[in-house]
Formats: sequence, C-alpha cells, structure tokens
Amino acid sequence: MKNLLIILALFFLGSTSNEESMTWNESAKLTWADFKATPNLESDAVALTASGITFGYSVNTSGERIVDFSTSVEAHFYPSKSWYIQDKGNAYILAHEQLHFDITELYARKFRAQIKKLVVNQNVKDQMNRLHAKINEAVNETQKRYDAQTNHSMNREMQKEWEITIQKELREFEDYKSL
Repeated sequence: MKNLLIILALFFLGSTSNEESMTWNESAKLTWADFKATPNLESDAVALTASGITFGYSVNTSGERIVDFSTSVEAHFYPSKSWYIQDKGNAYILAHEQLHFDITELYARKFRAQIKKLVVNQNVKDQMNRLHAKINEAVNETQKRYDAQTNHSMNREMQKEWEITIQKELREFEDYKSL
C-alpha cells in the first residue's frame, strides 16, 4: 500500500496553511488579544470572527484500488483576519464572537461524524469532497442565521438561546471534538 493522494482544502477567506491560526480547544477561549486585524470602522459590527474548517485526506491503494483512507478535520480561528473596535468590545460581545468559533467547531464535529460513516470504496474521494461542500454550506448558513436572529448579539434573549443550543449540540457530538 502507498499513499496516493493528499488534498488539503480550507474553508473561509481562501487562507493558506502557513497563515497564523488557532485550533479550537475546549479549554482555551478567545480573548480580545487574539483579534489582530485592523478594525473595519465603516462596518456596523463591533467585531468580526474569521473562522473555518480545514479538511485533508489521504487514500491508500493496492494496485489501482482504494483500500483505506484517513482524514484530518479541524476548526480554526484566524487572528490576522479577526478584529474588534477596542472601545466598544466587552465580555458580552467577546462571548458572541466565541460562539461563532464554537459553531465552526460544531460543524467540524458533524463533518467528522459523517466521514466516520463512509465505507471504503472507489468513490470515497468524491463522497468526502461532497460532504465537505455540504458542511461548508451548512456552517455558512448557520453563522448568518446566528447573527440575524441575535441581531449581532443585540437581542440578548436570542443570544442566550443560541448559547444553550450550541452547547447542547456540542455535547451531542462530544465523541467527535477537536483534541
């Protein structure tokens, strides 16, 4: 057997693997010091969290047949593309931004769960790529819905509901969390 192919794909802002990033970690929460980009003062937002899912895989072959595969899926935060307005940033807004990163981790877990169900076959690469595309669409839609429903954290009641829901879902996918 030999490694036939390694593909790395990155979701969000066309970042490269050389770019500074932080991998999601249950015990390490974001701080304002992690937000290193210049704030967009023309935006109505107080802060922006740039996060995404990296995905890579390799397949092992015997002759021309795929006999096994391995994957890597991680949720990342990108400090050089994340910003906040210093005099408006507070703990409440930081918690809103942290939940954006937590949502990214939730979808990384869902992606890992879907990959685990795949059976080795000659179409496994296409299947993984389709799953990756669907997860990217789903995380994008959820991030937009989160900001819309919370009015970018202004709706405190809805913000609390989202926090409870995302924490519950993270627990449901505990077996697939980032290490």
